[in-house]
Amino acid sequence: MAKKPRITVLQPDPVVPLERFDAWLRTGVRITLIDLATKDVPNLETIGDGLVVLGGTMSVEHDARWVQQVKDLMADAQAIDMPVLGICLGHQLLAEALGGEVSVADERGPEEGPVVLDWLPGASEDPVLGEAARSGAPMPMSHHDAVVRLPEGAVELARSTSHPNQAFRLGSAVGVQFHPEASPELMQFWWAREHGKKSTAMLDRMREADHLVEPAARSIAEGFAREVVENA
Repeated sequence: MAKKPRITVLQPDPVVPLERFDAWLRTGVRITLIDLATKDVPNLETIGDGLVVLGGTMSVEHDARWVQQVKDLMADAQAIDMPVLGICLGHQLLAEALGGEVSVADERGPEEGPVVLDWLPGASEDPVLGEAARSGAPMPMSHHDAVVRLPEGAVELARSTSHPNQAFRLGSAVGVQFHPEASPELMQFWWAREHGKKSTAMLDRMREADHLVEPAARSIAEGFAREVVENA
């Protein structure tokens, strides 16, 4: 029996895990998770059939040894038409890797909690984001930095009231500023960790929206896994 295609997931930050995507991605694929806090960035030849780069509390200007290596790997994977998915920090690294620009501590301020996006033409037909776009569901958002200029040739697929470039595609690569992998409990953990508050306001907001968020977010994971299988 032939082996299932394999996705390599790079985790820049221990507090930003694969979480709900761990189960959702395993639709016909295997996963190799690499913790960049303890392990080296892999070579293109060893990452398998797809690449996911998760978020993190650091910025694209972080001086960690892996930042430029991850950008180079994402660019190299996209150049050979390997499916790539960047989430939050991963989205920002992908944009920079392909020639775009990121604003650190963007002057428009952070976005936190469930945010309804304006999905743009082309989003509903996208093989990864299409079902989420058609649903109109809010997406979990937790960011201070923002992509302010997309790479040349990239197609903007979603924006919010305050921030453009919430999702884009360039060839085989997709970036999303939001966190489709995050449960209400993880969103609450991040919010409390940053703000030092015991309030469950974030948890309450995310749980109230999760009947919409969960199926849309799951469709992104399953859509990416499907794209990996079809391109393997």
